[in-house]
Amino acid sequence: MSDRIFGGFGLALAIFYIWAASIIKDSFMVDVVGPRAFPYIVGTILGLTSIWFILRPDNEPEWPIFKNLAEILFAGAVMLVYCWALPEVGFVIATVFATAYLTWRLGTAPLWSLVTGVATSVGIYVTFHLILGLSLAKGPLGF
Repeated sequence: MSDRIFGGFGLALAIFYIWAASIIKDSFMVDVVGPRAFPYIVGTILGLTSIWFILRPDNEPEWPIFKNLAEILFAGAVMLVYCWALPEVGFVIATVFATAYLTWRLGTAPLWSLVTGVATSVGIYVTFHLILGLSLAKGPLGF
């Protein structure tokens, strides 16, 4: 039953997504594909996979115990705090803490979680900001 509920929500989201894509206005400079093609593709794939979940559900899953469910919810809360902290403390610092916490909760030792957080944050910063020239949130230290 949970697969069918998940599929129903996914199908409703796909319908809404395709509808929202259909009201995107064309600008005066439109390429061959247009601005609606990618959202149509994503909505179609989401709709087809949701129909699959509705028509071919798996056996009922074994839901996590309360402790594990609380960890999942807390990880989601960490991601919300990450989004809030990103413009305040900057990409590098926020990503270090979010990545370190999440890898620690996945079972990595605390010191290696911090190393992973620093390596991930610096690696993404170098790749996207320094090499590709994309803008990332700047913190009080300027990076």
